[in-house]
Amino acid sequence: MYRPLPKQVTIKKSEIDGLGLFSTEEIPSGTDLGMTHIYDDRFQDSLIRLPLGGFFNHSEIPNCDVIEKWYDERNKPVHHLRLITNKTILEGEELTAKYTIYDPTK
Repeated sequence: MYRPLPKQVTIKKSEIDGLGLFSTEEIPSGTDLGMTHIYDDRFQDSLIRLPLGGFFNHSEIPNCDVIEKWYDERNKPVHHLRLITNKTILEGEELTAKYTIYDPTK
């Protein structure tokens, strides 16, 4: 069954900006929460933002990392970004990452 977000994550109002991703349970360090963006040159900034990528907020002291990856889908490489925790996330804590994905001047 398709889930737009991992089962241990929900969307709530954020004190950082607008809405954010929050843990619904403790999440161990090193947990791969899934794909946030897929590279595609046909789109602005060459990225397609997925549901997970649409809601995590920036922090200078993040508890997640955005990692660039490749994988083969039916013998075709797919270039994408993933959100991975870099510390244990406590229940109710907002998930954040340090990023500079988009050029705000465009």
